[in-house]
Amino acid sequence: MRYILASGSPRRKELLGKIIPEFEIIPAVSEEVMTRQLPSDIVEELSFQKASEIFNKTFTNEEEGLVVIGADTVVSYNHKILGKPSDRSDAASMVQMLSGKVHSVYTGVSIFWISGGEPRSITFSECTDVEVAEMSSDEIDWYVSSGECDDKAGAYGIQGLFARFITGIKGDYYNVMGLPVARLYKELKEQELL
Repeated sequence: MRYILASGSPRRKELLGKIIPEFEIIPAVSEEVMTRQLPSDIVEELSFQKASEIFNKTFTNEEEGLVVIGADTVVSYNHKILGKPSDRSDAASMVQMLSGKVHSVYTGVSIFWISGGEPRSITFSECTDVEVAEMSSDEIDWYVSSGECDDKAGAYGIQGLFARFITGIKGDYYNVMGLPVARLYKELKEQELL
């Protein structure tokens, strides 16, 4: 099998390594187009776009063992999608919004492969609820100035410095990091792709 992760995320690379020891990384580069409203639908749509782009770039008719995996993650609070912050001020606003509350993290995953010479795909999403402690303005400033919030959905990384503010989690921890490992493993096994 030739496995490709359609993401440049170091976290997704680390997590996919828990299932598949050897794979290539070819990040999707096309502009993301969102036409959906619900967080679960949005991440499924975006993961599909990423996996589809790389699959179509790398697929050759004679390549039966190709498997492409794409993923996308968003943070949702009070019906608002929190993507990656545009700057540190935006990050501070996001962290302030999450302080003392429970929010949801959605990750969509799409898998493309060849079966009997024909392209196949499945797409799914997982949701994890995360509870954040009440944070002081000094704590928010400290966290944002650490730079860890940069390039992360919802302006935080659960596996980093922000861990000190997480008071509860319901669902898959790895889903919050960007890849629902157990669900992905189950789907790959069911499709006989491992």
